[in-house]
Amino acid sequence: MDTDTLNKEHLKFMKAALKEAQKALDLHEVPIGCVIVYEGKIIGRGYNRRNTDRSVLNHAEISAIRSACRKIGDWRLEDTTIYITLEPCQMCSGAIVQARIPNVVIGAMNPKAGCAGSILNLLEMKEFNHQCSVLRGVMEDECSAILSLFFTNLRKELKAEKERKKEDQANL
Repeated sequence: MDTDTLNKEHLKFMKAALKEAQKALDLHEVPIGCVIVYEGKIIGRGYNRRNTDRSVLNHAEISAIRSACRKIGDWRLEDTTIYITLEPCQMCSGAIVQARIPNVVIGAMNPKAGCAGSILNLLEMKEFNHQCSVLRGVMEDECSAILSLFFTNLRKELKAEKERKKEDQANL
């Protein structure tokens, strides 16, 4: 595949991951989305649902991996590519390695919790029996923007709630 075609593929699938992130945003979740691609087709989708489902395990990547495994009928996701809007945490990076996903495409990096190069790099550790090829920064601005929007709105909501409580206390 030539470079232009590959770049178009990366953009196409990262846009699909961003659509998944939008689903999380619509649920008032941290907007992280993910898709897994096999032979040019999306076989797994996921978005963050930790608060909605009250489960620390319901990260976008874990949901997408579950979905892709069901679709393929195997826990090994060899010959796939995972597209993630935000650099994965240690749990998700570990799951990616365990699922044998060879290619990882990341939108925005996560300097506070990322384990694909920011804090640790679990995806490319030579000590493991499987390493991933990692491409970072695909649609980074768009992936960062949806996260910034979420956290800006969250801070506004928290500030408004704090002011409401203050007013309620004053009216007592």
